[in-house]
Amino acid sequence: MLDPIIDAHHHIWRQADQPWLQGPTVPRIFGPYDPIKRDYPIEEFLGDVEGTGVAGSVYVQTNWAPERAVEEVAFVTEAAERTGWPHAIVGFCNLFADDAADVLAAQAEFPLMRGVRQQLHWHENPQYRFAPGPNEMASPKFRDNLARLKDHGWLFELQVFAPQMEDAADLVDAFPNLTFVLEHAGMLEDDAPEAVERWRRGMARLAAFPNVATKLSGLGTFIHRNDPAHIATVTRETIAIFGAERCVWGSNFPIEKLWTDYGALVRSARDAVAPLGDADRKAVLHDNAVRLYRL
Repeated sequence: MLDPIIDAHHHIWRQADQPWLQGPTVPRIFGPYDPIKRDYPIEEFLGDVEGTGVAGSVYVQTNWAPERAVEEVAFVTEAAERTGWPHAIVGFCNLFADDAADVLAAQAEFPLMRGVRQQLHWHENPQYRFAPGPNEMASPKFRDNLARLKDHGWLFELQVFAPQMEDAADLVDAFPNLTFVLEHAGMLEDDAPEAVERWRRGMARLAAFPNVATKLSGLGTFIHRNDPAHIATVTRETIAIFGAERCVWGSNFPIEKLWTDYGALVRSARDAVAPLGDADRKAVLHDNAVRLYRL
């Protein structure tokens, strides 16, 4: 019998709500994306996961216009009320904005809210950039608003590249009572030996803080394919650094649908954790997500 899985990172959307899916296709980390410039409703996601052993899921924000952050949570809540999926929501709030406290308070009215993601990743390669600078997380305004997440019992999903991890460690150190989930296993974007070693050092630096977990998601982002050997390598090294008790799995669907199907992605994830003992394997695939997202 297959171990049950929680998909701790997936998306649903209506194209009309996504500014980045409208107009001309522009270069992005995950390559050409015309096939997903369309609606991806919860019903299609449920069709994708059928028969894979996935028993629950966590929705993660999809870059609606910032002023519609509360509306995004309402949209996902409606899907959950209609279908029973997803089981938790990580929304967006602009933590650099003066009205962040009001946005967070409004989102707190939705019972599935569990956290916030604001993408802070910056890279020398302009195609890989999202934040305007490499250390926006040092902003006093950002930190003042980040502190408000603890009031709601929420976590923060941290998305940075390896060269930013020292600054991210400073951020984490300043908030010992807030849980951080490092997105996409630290976004290893280059297989050059020096890049891999820099990633390992940064991951170890963040793993030194007990309030940081990490997510084994988006592992096809930079190679644009479902590569079981690559997934197994990143999974093995990440678990060695963080421990099985602080790793969760996520599909990053429908982004990964650009190059694979959901069942194949799940098989790669299962194969990657197969060498673990029963308790550790179940922790990575299911139990840690239940704990972190209070499922």
